[in-house]
Order: sequence, then C-alpha cells, then structure tokens
Amino acid sequence: MNRQKQFIKLSTIACIAGLIVLGTGLHSPSFLTAINTLPSFAQTARPQELWRRVYQGMPNLPLENKYINKETGKVDENSTLITRLLQYHLYVKGRAPGYRLDWKLTLADYLGANEIIDEAAYPGSSTLNTNPIESDRAAISRLSRKERNDLVQALVSLFNQNTRSPVNTTSPNTSSTTNSTNRSNSPLSPRPGDAQRLK
Repeated sequence: MNRQKQFIKLSTIACIAGLIVLGTGLHSPSFLTAINTLPSFAQTARPQELWRRVYQGMPNLPLENKYINKETGKVDENSTLITRLLQYHLYVKGRAPGYRLDWKLTLADYLGANEIIDEAAYPGSSTLNTNPIESDRAAISRLSRKERNDLVQALVSLFNQNTRSPVNTTSPNTSSTTNSTNRSNSPLSPRPGDAQRLK
C-alpha cells in the first residue's frame, strides 16, 4: 500500500511538472510560429504540384499513374502515388505535414500496421475508373526501409519551413550529414536524478 502511495505521489508530481513545462512552451514564439504556419501552409499546399518535387529528389519511386480519369476517359498522369499519398495524409487523415512521426503513421496505414484505410474515402476512388488503393499499398510495401525513411524525410522537408534542406536524399554525403545532425539535435536520454530536478 505504501508503494502505491509513493507511485501516485510521483505520478502527480510528474504530471504537474509536465503541465508547467507545456504551459511555458505553449506561449513560446517558436511554438506559436510552428502552429500558425504549418496548418496554413497545408491548406495552401497543392499535392498536384508538390508531387513533382518528391520525384525529382527520388526518381526511383514508382509513379503509379496509369489510371483512367472517369471524367475525361484518358490516363490521369498527374494522379501519382505521391499525389494520392499527400492527399490521404493531408485531407483524409488531417495529419500535420511537417513531422516525421505523422508521415510514418501514414506509411504504417499503407503497410496495414496502423489504421485501416477506408477504400471509399481514398484519393482517386471517386475520380478514377479503378480505385488505386491496392496497387498503392503494394508499391509502398515494395519500398525498402531506407527508401521509406528517405521518402519521409523528403516529405517533411517539403513542408517544414524551418528546414531549408533540399528534397534530394539520394546523395550519400547528405545522408551521412543528416544522420550526424539528427544525432546531435536529438533530445538527451533520461539520467538518474532528472525527476528530482523537476521538483
């Protein structure tokens, strides 16, 4: 019983400390700027234009643009795998475009490891003769882990206005630079006594 009381006490202290940290962080200019710019940028972003930049940086990605538009009766070359991925992420799921975790969740949807994709709501299901969801899932599953990570980085770079890194992730020099930068900017691991400092 004494151990339970201790646990409850420590949990309460951690929650209060977290709220204090969050409360001060929510009013910081960088946080407010990030909140204000990302959603507005996502609203003005047009996947029909952005997909080209992803393919320029990653030319080996499958296009998956062989589907016939119901309205025109012609192949819609602008309805690519990346166009639909962007539309799914931004408009169907409403996920933030500037964060790696959100893009990883979207890719996990495609891999069947997160949320089930609603076939009727999938981009292209109402405008193309054939719903492209199955071939898009297959195309994402054929990508290697590195290719998926490179794709996530390319997508984050497209939307993250604080990062001026190019979309091209194929150069070995930039990937090693990116890895060392990510390691130096990553948060520190918890150490003994950190909880005491929060008091």
